[in-house]
Amino acid sequence: MMLLLQADENAAWLAPYAYTIVLLGIAFFLFRVFENWYANQFNRPLYRHYFVYKRLSASQLRILEEEFTFYNKLSSKHKRQFQHRMVTFLGDKKFVGRDQLVVKERMKVLIAAMGCMLSFGRKNYEYSLIDYILLYPNEFYSTMNNAYHKGEFNPRERALVLSWSDFENGYKITDDNLNLGIHEFMHAMQLESLKSRDLDSSRFGKQFQKILQQLTQQEVKDKLDETRYFRAYAFTNQYEFMAVLTEYFIESPGDFKMHFPKLYQHTRQLLNFNFAGY
Repeated sequence: MMLLLQADENAAWLAPYAYTIVLLGIAFFLFRVFENWYANQFNRPLYRHYFVYKRLSASQLRILEEEFTFYNKLSSKHKRQFQHRMVTFLGDKKFVGRDQLVVKERMKVLIAAMGCMLSFGRKNYEYSLIDYILLYPNEFYSTMNNAYHKGEFNPRERALVLSWSDFENGYKITDDNLNLGIHEFMHAMQLESLKSRDLDSSRFGKQFQKILQQLTQQEVKDKLDETRYFRAYAFTNQYEFMAVLTEYFIESPGDFKMHFPKLYQHTRQLLNFNFAGY
């Protein structure tokens, strides 16, 4: 009898906590339903962050502020988010130098900044298919197709491979629409979006299809032929087109928007890019 009474007392004591857990579970479920509805309705995530607390070291922040223009255009709130994402990126990825290249802090910071810039509008920003950043001094021989490359994304090895000299040229020259870092990070984002079912991937797929549909419009095809605005390599295949399109979007948004406003808008929605004047 005493045991039964004690069990009843314990049940009565635990009941409020059980109710609270159930209510929290229901609330979380309803929140996720609303979050999905919001993303589909407005074509952007309801929240990109739940918590922001990580900060770059003083030396890393100095490199970012002195060399990465995009960061300096952000609001104080977005700067905190950007730093949080960069610290996460730098902690998750292993940087490896090849052909005797010594990987320095500046290299890590600028590569992380480039990746975080491209994924800044996404809730899922961590490039989960990349574990390694392999850096060569210059062009390197790739066994993927037995040719020399400036960069590649190798999903089998979970590696983003870059020629540092070409990455640096692409990053420093900001108005030629040639940016190796943006190009290769976009390839990683493309494959991730094909393999995932999260909100960002759904939006990516939807806008990507709208971009491809635009290319079937005779008016757009005629203008592409007439202006030769995008470099020829863009038309290698649909994935290269998207990578090149993103280079143009980042480096010359005003010019891109003037020539192809619908393609610009779909790219902007694909990336959820509402920062720094884009």
